[in-house]
Amino acid sequence: MIQVDNLTKRYGKVTAVDHLSFELKPGRVTGFLGPNGSGKSTTMRCIMGLDRPTGGKCTINGQEYGRLSSPLTTVGALLDGHAFHPSRTARQQLMVVADTHGFPKARVDEVLEMTGITSVANKRLKGFSLGMGQRLGIATALLGDPQVLIFDEPVNGLDPDGVRWVRELMRALAGQGRTILVSSHLMSEMSQTADDLVVIGKGKLIAQGDVKQFTESAAHRTINVSGPDIRAITDALSKARIYFDVDDGDEHNPAGVVRVNGGERAQIGHALHIAHVEIHELSETHSSLEDVFMELTAGQVEYGSGSNISGVPGQTPAQAPQGGQR
Repeated sequence: MIQVDNLTKRYGKVTAVDHLSFELKPGRVTGFLGPNGSGKSTTMRCIMGLDRPTGGKCTINGQEYGRLSSPLTTVGALLDGHAFHPSRTARQQLMVVADTHGFPKARVDEVLEMTGITSVANKRLKGFSLGMGQRLGIATALLGDPQVLIFDEPVNGLDPDGVRWVRELMRALAGQGRTILVSSHLMSEMSQTADDLVVIGKGKLIAQGDVKQFTESAAHRTINVSGPDIRAITDALSKARIYFDVDDGDEHNPAGVVRVNGGERAQIGHALHIAHVEIHELSETHSSLEDVFMELTAGQVEYGSGSNISGVPGQTPAQAPQGGQR
């Protein structure tokens, strides 16, 4: 278990982490999200004892990292995928760690196989790509077979197959009852990998909870209704005091689509049923994790996007058309 309690870290006059608190559960993958400069890496370094907190503390299974009797069998971490001596081979790098901590040679072979780099085990690290370095970093983190694992941007530099492999590895490790903390800027990947999320901005906690609480809450749910008579649908919803917007028709729904933000399908379906209104669609959609993340961290980014994304001087993106009735 990882517990961050009122953590504060300052570098001179700059506050990187500001009274941050959260607790991670065993058997779950927790995604650690935030814009660049939000304090994610600093928090991970404080957990691993690489930076000394200005205030508060971080504990792993109730102990600060520096007080753990056997650190590498308690927690494994990937914070820098290229923190290796370039003249060593992958096998030599792992053997150095194994020898200094009393791990058997067989474990080196196991993690090389587990991370898919057995074929390059005797290649010097100066010739490793970013993705290969990430795999070696993960192998090093797994060497002590720890119950707690911390990964900072583990899919950085990996191809799609490697990204899927990391996802499946995280899920498998959590399934064994381990505590997993992983940061990433790939929201689509986090939505498939993480059970829980901790979102920070400018060093402060913004939100935390189950992934579904972020994407499937009423605030991020839309009910879509279509049928041959849009006017009848809107009249029925208005009578039931259900607020809606109307989108123009397209090739799939020529008459248009009525959208109810934050609505309940059962309530809407009942209102249309008692009004004897024919419908062809009553579906539910949710905001993507990326959309929710952008909403949560609006105003928290260190460097915002420019308004002129068209690349043409003097032009700005066209505004989206306004919705229908409210």
